[in-house]
Amino acid sequence: MNLKIVLEPSEDSGFTVYVPSLPGCISEGDSREEALTNIKEAIELYLEPVEDDMIYESRSEVLEIAI
Repeated sequence: MNLKIVLEPSEDSGFTVYVPSLPGCISEGDSREEALTNIKEAIELYLEPVEDDMIYESRSEVLEIAI
């Protein structure tokens, strides 16, 4: 999966990075490389399913797909 990210220099120092297609998915780092590493981790956590979010009817079918 490929996602577009926005990497911006912070006012104080370092970088802020966010994913426009994932509202609230934002991170930062002291260096460009650290910010990119941190946003990858933030994306993984953002997309990780939470069991409480998986409420469905008993006749529903739960499937996984690769994107």
